Amino acid sequence: MRSSNPVFSRRGFSRDNGYAGFNTAPQAGGAAVGTQGSPYAQPAGNPYAQNPYAQTDLQQGAPPQAPATTGRMTIDDVILRTGTTLGTLIVTAALAWALLPVDDANISRSYGIAIVAGLVGMVLALVQSFKRKASPALILSYAALEGVFLGVVSSVVDNRIASGAAMQAVIGTMAVFAAVLVAYKAGWIRVNRRFVGFVMAAALGFILLMAVNLLFAVFGGGDGLGFRSGPLGIVFGIVGILLGACFLALDFKQVEDGLAYGAPREEAWLAAFGLTLTLVWIYMEFLRLISILNSSD
Repeated sequence: MRSSNPVFSRRGFSRDNGYAGFNTAPQAGGAAVGTQGSPYAQPAGNPYAQNPYAQTDLQQGAPPQAPATTGRMTIDDVILRTGTTLGTLIVTAALAWALLPVDDANISRSYGIAIVAGLVGMVLALVQSFKRKASPALILSYAALEGVFLGVVSSVVDNRIASGAAMQAVIGTMAVFAAVLVAYKAGWIRVNRRFVGFVMAAALGFILLMAVNLLFAVFGGGDGLGFRSGPLGIVFGIVGILLGACFLALDFKQVEDGLAYGAPREEAWLAAFGLTLTLVWIYMEFLRLISILNSSD
């Protein structure tokens, strides 16, 4: 699957526009652009430039000149689409919190609705992950359904396990986002092929362990292998948050490359989709970690 996101396989940008691999011919007698700066790059050139084989700025290692069109993605596009996607998620989460009570009389119904919404949202996210182009309708539908799921789960944790847990998880997620953004812009995080390989391998191992733990919990009862409870659960919660932080760095790199190489404006929806997936992952890990810490008191 084509993604740097730990939850769903999302490619950074559309396969058919050539961005993700920069699939143009290498420059004669010199290193291809993208082999140094982007971990996803192939031999190089800019697929959006009017002349992808031009030598301008290539010898200096600078990104090729982007096409002189008005249809290129900008940072404002990314911010607007991300704000729209996250705003949709937050609104439906708030509605689910208010309209789907988790008291003893209603918790089964509310949980059932949340699980269905979460599963349908997962399917929509997977469909978008395999599509060649971004579909705003799919992305916003995913955000709306994921918001319903998060609203109910957050309400359960906040009302039944740890008062204030949802706000703590939101603050923690925001803090991780800000810290990774500052570290990335300062150059403290270098996203290269080795970094990508390590993060993807770690995420795959993490997800497989969680899947095995879930199977043992479903068929054996209790907490499965204990990866999500007690001291071991705390360790895995911290690891999950660190993985989410690493994937934020990959998301920032993909956005930066898209801006540098003149990705089309619609690719901003894919950037918003990826950032939303990663932030949901981090929030859920924080919520789970807070639940474990309060359960052990």
